[in-house]
Amino acid sequence: MTAFPRRAWAAYALAILVIVLDQASKHWLLADLRLTPGASWPVWGPLRFTLVANNGISFGFFQSQAPWTRWALAAFSLAVTIGLGIWAKRSEKAFTALTLGLIMGGAVGNLIDRITRGAVVDFVDVQALHFPWIFNLADSAISVGITLLLIESLFTPSPAQGHKA
Repeated sequence: MTAFPRRAWAAYALAILVIVLDQASKHWLLADLRLTPGASWPVWGPLRFTLVANNGISFGFFQSQAPWTRWALAAFSLAVTIGLGIWAKRSEKAFTALTLGLIMGGAVGNLIDRITRGAVVDFVDVQALHFPWIFNLADSAISVGITLLLIESLFTPSPAQGHKA
């Protein structure tokens, strides 16, 4: 049996950290602040916490009230997380593994919401900055992870290019 590389463990640890922070922030918002759907709480400057239930995917795309979509999106999130976990184990660079950890953590954070609450809890509202979507920490981790992965792919030479002297 092949041992797990440190970079894979680091990716999984980062994923767990994202899940814990995401779920803790949602628990705090729902249990302590007791925001009701649509209610908004000013935080600082353009930042508000506005509670919305997202039945779609990131940034509210593909909204659906059909009960089967909840489970289809949950199954998709689980499949993506498993695939990313395998990729993280096989990745040769720590940076790649960590970006995958961000994405995995975000996917699982939103997966937990879909299973336990029926929809993803979104609350970070910066619409005053003309950003039209309300999102959560899991969404942020996914977005940052994908962005970093894309940047890495743009600046990493392909094996066919080799290293030019």
